[in-house]
Amino acid sequence: MDMFLTLSLYEGRIGIIDHDVVELSNLQRQILHTESRLGMYKAQSAAEALKEINSRVQIDVISSALTPANAIPLLSPYDIILDCTDNAPTRYLLSDTAVHLGKPLVSGAAQKYEGQLCVYNLGENGPCYRCLFPKPPAPELVGSCAETGILGAVTGIIGNLQALEAIKIITGLHGWYLHPCFSGFRLTGGSTDEKPMLLIYSALGFPPFRSIKLRTRRPTCPACGVEGQKIGQIEDLDYVQFCGGERPDWEKLGLIPGSADTRIRASDLSAALAGNGNVRIIDVRPKTEFGICRLPESKHIPLNDLVANPATYVEGDATSSSEIYVVCRLGNDSQIAASALREAAPDVVVKDLIGGLQAWSRDVDHNFPVY
Repeated sequence: MDMFLTLSLYEGRIGIIDHDVVELSNLQRQILHTESRLGMYKAQSAAEALKEINSRVQIDVISSALTPANAIPLLSPYDIILDCTDNAPTRYLLSDTAVHLGKPLVSGAAQKYEGQLCVYNLGENGPCYRCLFPKPPAPELVGSCAETGILGAVTGIIGNLQALEAIKIITGLHGWYLHPCFSGFRLTGGSTDEKPMLLIYSALGFPPFRSIKLRTRRPTCPACGVEGQKIGQIEDLDYVQFCGGERPDWEKLGLIPGSADTRIRASDLSAALAGNGNVRIIDVRPKTEFGICRLPESKHIPLNDLVANPATYVEGDATSSSEIYVVCRLGNDSQIAASALREAAPDVVVKDLIGGLQAWSRDVDHNFPVY
């Protein structure tokens, strides 16, 4: 969810833009939403929650996607931009727009047990997102919250820190503050000693917080620098293409049937487990996910361990009539593991579960946890 915040002398104004709707899986980390508002646009749901806290605040609800065509007009009324997104194209779009409009960008990111926080484009020399990350990561290396999982408390920590940074800018505690002028507000003041920082958080780290000093604006940055080629008009840029194209839909990829001798559907696996006692289930998910839920009698072998030495895990199966079924969350890692096992023992029947344990929950056991 992108939240854009501005304050005037007499009233507060918050703009919320999000084209998604509230789903049950959101509630463990997006605490503005409730079960009673499932299916509602997230922007509207968040606005209703905020109105219950402070009915005097002005809230702009925008239930459409942020795009290069509408980013400048949507963000121009506000003085501070908060980036709470989970995809690279939107992060670059927000950063470029913040540079174009001359507004600070408070950016937060979180996945699994870790998070990052940085204030971009602050003051005269504050770097932008492109200064730190000139080239985006490959799409297949970037997972969404739904795919990689996230501890809800981590998003709470990063979100609170984002709010704190916005308050610091508004009140001048950041060295720069919003000063009223005829056109609204402008950043003024500033300490020359204040250096940009990237804050890194790990729930499993000790200490959990560490910070990295950043350089000032990169002179050759195509967005905020003064040298070299520029990015051009934001409205004309294709940010998805710049980031390497559409991110793979791992859930759909995990559902590709494949051949009958390499993959098995959830209903067929259920029948095999009920009628054949000589069956092995190998679960290649991380330890934490295996601890959440598992199929009965399944053996936990993390993917990296299995791929490193697959022959170890099929010893004795080549001379028996046992069948091996490999499972994971969505049906992608299991394909890698099953392929490695077949190469190590060509005579052993090895199949993986199409769609992973999500398919098992959908097609076989509706009470099986989905996370």
